[in-house]
Amino acid sequence: MADESATSQATPTSPGDPASEALARLAAEACDDRKAVDIRLIRVDEVTTLADWFLICSGLSDVQVRAIARSVEDRLEADTGRLPLRREGQAEGRWVLLDYGELIVHVLMPQEREYYDLESFWGHGQQVRYLGSAQATNS
Repeated sequence: MADESATSQATPTSPGDPASEALARLAAEACDDRKAVDIRLIRVDEVTTLADWFLICSGLSDVQVRAIARSVEDRLEADTGRLPLRREGQAEGRWVLLDYGELIVHVLMPQEREYYDLESFWGHGQQVRYLGSAQATNS
């Protein structure tokens, strides 16, 4: 992935801060707005210093992957004034990574998600399946 860094007004929260969970849930809502598939939140603050939360989801086409990532950026900027510290993969649209400091968002095509299997790699973190509007009404 090529580095596509963005200028950021980010103010990372302290580890374990409830604000980081709120940020992760807001990002999950933005993913759900663009019909992301299998949205997962993984709390990793006790197993790594990289972030407090990872959000992992899939899009079914490169266009959808980019749209999901854009939705996250737009929602977090509008609601919190935050821009990602770093963004990668936007041009290819197969795996877009948005780094907000305490939250790292991974939006992947199903093939990349299966191959890299981030859920298993970070399996020792607390995994939370996000039940969005479509899933909640179908359950």
